[in-house]
Amino acid sequence: ADEHEFNLEDFKEELINCLDIRDRKWMLKSYPRCFVGSECVSYLLARKHAATREDAVALGQMLVDNNIIAHVTKDHGFKDGTFFYRFKDHDKKKKRVGDDEVKLEVSSWIDLMPGSPGKDNLLPDIPFGFVDESMEDIKYLEKLEVAPLDEHNLKLLDNVHPPSWKDPLSDGTYNMVAIGAGAGGLVTAAGSAGVGAKVAIIEMNLLGGDCLNYGCVPSKALLRVAKTISEVRHAGQFGVHIGGEVKIDFPAIMERMRKLRADISPNDSAKRFEDLGIDVFIGEAKFIGKDSICVNNQTLKFRRACIATGAKAAVPKIPGLSSISYLTNETIFNLTELPKSMIVVGSGAIGCEMAQCFACFGTTVYLTARSGKILGREEVEASEIVAESLTNDGVHILTNCTYHEFTNEEETGMKVLRVTRNGEEELIKAECVLLAVGRSPNVSSLNLEEAGVKYDTREGIKVNDQLVTSNKRIFAVGDCCTKYKFTHVADFMARIVIRNALFFGNAKFSDLVIPWATYTKPELAHVGLYEEDMKKRNLEYDVFEKHFEDVDRAILDGDKGYIKVITKKGSDKIVGCTIVGSRAGDMISEVTLAITNGLGLGAIALTIHPYPTESECIRQVGDLFNRTRLTPTVKVLFRKLLSARRTTKI
Repeated sequence: ADEHEFNLEDFKEELINCLDIRDRKWMLKSYPRCFVGSECVSYLLARKHAATREDAVALGQMLVDNNIIAHVTKDHGFKDGTFFYRFKDHDKKKKRVGDDEVKLEVSSWIDLMPGSPGKDNLLPDIPFGFVDESMEDIKYLEKLEVAPLDEHNLKLLDNVHPPSWKDPLSDGTYNMVAIGAGAGGLVTAAGSAGVGAKVAIIEMNLLGGDCLNYGCVPSKALLRVAKTISEVRHAGQFGVHIGGEVKIDFPAIMERMRKLRADISPNDSAKRFEDLGIDVFIGEAKFIGKDSICVNNQTLKFRRACIATGAKAAVPKIPGLSSISYLTNETIFNLTELPKSMIVVGSGAIGCEMAQCFACFGTTVYLTARSGKILGREEVEASEIVAESLTNDGVHILTNCTYHEFTNEEETGMKVLRVTRNGEEELIKAECVLLAVGRSPNVSSLNLEEAGVKYDTREGIKVNDQLVTSNKRIFAVGDCCTKYKFTHVADFMARIVIRNALFFGNAKFSDLVIPWATYTKPELAHVGLYEEDMKKRNLEYDVFEKHFEDVDRAILDGDKGYIKVITKKGSDKIVGCTIVGSRAGDMISEVTLAITNGLGLGAIALTIHPYPTESECIRQVGDLFNRTRLTPTVKVLFRKLLSARRTTKI
């Protein structure tokens, strides 16, 4: 165009009248009254407003710079591509984020699925191989790493990542912003709101975090089935003989898990937390200052914030691993077909639980470990009892492994792991691989540098004993900042944050007494210090131990296990406890209660326990302590007293 005749207002009106301006859809949102950048470029060329596509882009950028048009989410300048732009005159004042970027008119993810009755079914009858823009909605579902998309998983998603969710409009400063909606973030948000704070919570993926979606809940659902299978297979010891083979319906087992997970999910749902008065944002959070954070192009100001972003499955540095497909705890629960064989890399809690579980289902499982035993942090005796049980259920345990390389066997499609064990090289072949080598903190995408929060990628966010980061406004809880990566620990860390951040508390993480359990068969639970800890700290101690072969209920149930209590030398003060047994996860709470409240073994010995129960062995350990008080001197005095009583006339 001749610059002497060019009129910006006339040019704008020409574009409004000639461009294809209409409602357009992208990634489960529809954007009203917008046009496509590349189509605008083509129009400018056709009408000779520009000589080249580059000149047309420059002209479009001029419109952006003059505040005439804008990208619909304000993420881009003017580009020659499938980017949506809107004339600023067409903007409407928003009361709530998304009111002018209306999401699909759906109440459930099921409305987006093929064959569903919803009016926005996004799979038209098109030839195979044709990629339509509407397929992006299903691709977005796949990013959430939840599969298969059956009624149960769609119910789960409706609760923890609802398709029609609209972020609230941030208004004013929040007392507390929780980043991450796993256990730590949810407890922080709910507790803060419960005491009257103005609260926001941000989640970029699935509310409920690791525990609900691919941790505690789904794993325990599968372990319950595995326990049943194991009991049936070993029923002969009880005089129960089952004719024929025990049939395992793996698809039904996984569907049961998905149903139970979906049934539990309302407790962590976006709707529940909105009803608690909390502003729920679904999107990626990034700090833009020491007291502000950005999510979905909104800036949230805060007095206090709590980072609770959790952790992801760690990937070990084994050559060739990137060339094969593998499972983690975040994907194994998506399986719908039972693998014939599996290599488990890592023998911690996740590795042992899943190894025993799939071995019970009928998979040939190879559980590999670098160290000389499984469950490396636990005592040798405890590890050996669990290892014996895993072996009895069919798990092949391979310890002392040096991992060399993963390869694919082209002829069979098998994954091959080359290791050295005890000086000999071995090849382990299996249909699939499960990585279970620990968890890596989610810290790299938060823009923590802008907030002045110190961290490292291995250990996570640096916090002090009051859970304050290097920015005194910001706290952190859970897997992103502690080596104690348990749901219940994140819960109690959140309670510390509420007291310390909102009020004038001085609660300390080091004051917590932390129990944990591994839910193999038998279970293994622990609280406090190990003998090794006592030795390293040069502390004197006593040990009181009771094996289940002396516990009537364990004998009747055919359970193996023991309880071991460590006390301060010459005292009944409990400093640590390990329990192995079918109910160890429940039993450890009694000892945790005693430690927390300063109750010693003497007090436990005075507590009546129902007979016959396995928890009775905790009281019996208390009896063992009481017997140590009967010193030779005391015994002599008792004998003399009783002798005198026999000869004294009444």
